[in-house]
Amino acid sequence: MQPNALLDALLAEAGMSHAGLAAHVNQAGRTRGLALRYEHTAVARWLKGQRPRGQVPDLICEVVGGRLGRALCLDDVGFGVPGQQGAGSHASPLSGFVDRAAALWRSDGQGRLPMLSAEALTGTPAVMPVWEWENPPEDADVSREGPTRVGPEHIEILRAARAHYELMYRRAGGVATRDRIVRFLGSETAPMLRGSYSDGLGRSLHRATGSLVAVAGICAYDSDAHGLAQRYFHQALRLAKASGDRGLGAYVIALIVNQSLHLREFRQAVAFAEAALRAAGRHTTPALAADLYAMQAKAYAQLGDTAAALACIRNAEAAAERIRPGTEPDETGYVQPGLVNVQVAEALLGMGDLRGAHEQAAAAVGTPAHDRGRVHRLAMLCEIQLRQGEADQAVASAAEMAERAKGMESLRLRDRLRAVREQLLTSGCSGAEETAELIDGALRVPL
Repeated sequence: MQPNALLDALLAEAGMSHAGLAAHVNQAGRTRGLALRYEHTAVARWLKGQRPRGQVPDLICEVVGGRLGRALCLDDVGFGVPGQQGAGSHASPLSGFVDRAAALWRSDGQGRLPMLSAEALTGTPAVMPVWEWENPPEDADVSREGPTRVGPEHIEILRAARAHYELMYRRAGGVATRDRIVRFLGSETAPMLRGSYSDGLGRSLHRATGSLVAVAGICAYDSDAHGLAQRYFHQALRLAKASGDRGLGAYVIALIVNQSLHLREFRQAVAFAEAALRAAGRHTTPALAADLYAMQAKAYAQLGDTAAALACIRNAEAAAERIRPGTEPDETGYVQPGLVNVQVAEALLGMGDLRGAHEQAAAAVGTPAHDRGRVHRLAMLCEIQLRQGEADQAVASAAEMAERAKGMESLRLRDRLRAVREQLLTSGCSGAEETAELIDGALRVPL
């Protein structure tokens, strides 16, 4: 049985105890001629995933919905027919989506989420959220009546939180940051989404929330929780659609493309990048276009389509030349100078062009970057240097990489460190064992 996160979150929102729900369900049953004798232990079983019999699920909808002041259906309280409605589907009403999103944040924040170890979706379930973002219907009105008024100051809180957690992720890694951002989503963001706001303010609210949720997805991805990361990315995409901001949606898809590359879903990566470029159109900023084209190049290189990969590299480089500081949204700040170079280096490496890959990787390392980005750039350069027989340079790159990675709690970075360590030891080059020991020191502290 899967825990009923939806009912748990609704009870928390309603401020209703287990015993209180049981007593109200018994009372509602009496009005229908039912002699019910539920206690708090029965509610505990429902929250663990047991489905009550007969009319009781309908009574629960009536009781909890009455307390919240809105109608609830069986899907809303977690008693719908499994498989008939995806959690967080774009096609679901926005209010239902908000309830499902809040339930995920609450469960994740309490560490009770089996999704932490879940595999990422593949096939149609992975494609549908992107298709639904790109195609009609749009949200005609996202205004809402709720218990508290939402104002512009709340939007600023969400924007500040996003900047704070993104910086924390870059400095400390996703493992350290994930719990903090998820708790913020549950305690601060969910009440805002359930508040009162106009359509105009609601668009800004959904945009700011979508941007913040995307960072939660990045942290889950960095923690190797790919099924969970995917859920957050899909939520962010739904929020982007509600905001009406196509550029934000394209940014979220870029994150999904990056995950697809990691999961070796190369054709899916190409298709998603094309969807983002097509649907966002003029709303795709130069920085985002550069990243999308560069990732497409990497995918095509792995698929063996050299001509398509080279065409995407040209597009990426042309877009990168159009980037103007101060004109990009906060979300594309990760596309720093040198990022496209390292992406192109990886694509060229996939095509067997060692000389071109080395030139691009060296240019990336020679460009200032935050420590996290520099670790990835040095790892790429080290791999190329080893393949070219440049042992001394590779050892120096690996040593700096290990030093830069200290203090970061990131499973993705640890994977890069382990890969470089293995490549060094396999090469048998001078200084390999000493540098491997440096890497071991960075890996020694458990996350």
